[in-house]
Amino acid sequence: SKDEPSMAARGFLVASLLLSCLAVTCYGVTFSSLQRTLLVTASPTPGQVLKAGEEPKITVTWSLNQTFPAGIDSTYKTVKVKLCYAPISQVDRAWRKTVDNLVKDKTCQFKVVAKPYSPSNNSFTWTLEREVPSATYFVRAYAYNSEDVAAGYGQTTDAHKTTNLFEVQAISGRHGSLDIASVCFSAFSILSLAGFFFMEKRKARVSK
Repeated sequence: SKDEPSMAARGFLVASLLLSCLAVTCYGVTFSSLQRTLLVTASPTPGQVLKAGEEPKITVTWSLNQTFPAGIDSTYKTVKVKLCYAPISQVDRAWRKTVDNLVKDKTCQFKVVAKPYSPSNNSFTWTLEREVPSATYFVRAYAYNSEDVAAGYGQTTDAHKTTNLFEVQAISGRHGSLDIASVCFSAFSILSLAGFFFMEKRKARVSK
């Protein structure tokens, strides 16, 4: 009948859409497929060294790149800002490896903030956590749609991830307060042990 071709075409279209959805859900979006639609800046100056655990703060701002056509952000619902490893800190470290498939990518492992999307006037100040390891970093923001699938991005560095980088120095050794507590505990233990032996000898003399 005349309706059969149109029904077949609709069926093929539905099947294609389902396969596309499954591919995005199971395999994930590739970074190379995303457009750099967000402008992102961060407060550390190039080459600056921040020390984790000492209350250093990073202020990040982001907005829509207005050079793109109007409506490019029509599907954006949320923005997630992340702290990312620079290539120099990924060498010989498979657990930090950059992979085009965002599901498998390990470049950006530290969440800074997640907020509802707004095209302008976005800012957040983040306290650098003690758990952040020593490395060279940059900041990246991803825009996600209502299905929580990445739809755009922006970052503080260039495409090769070699500019506007900053360093973080992790805490090395034990914390000062822990050292003081350890010394106090050791001194208390020695005094307690000495007191115990003194009492035992006194009891022995009394018993005699």
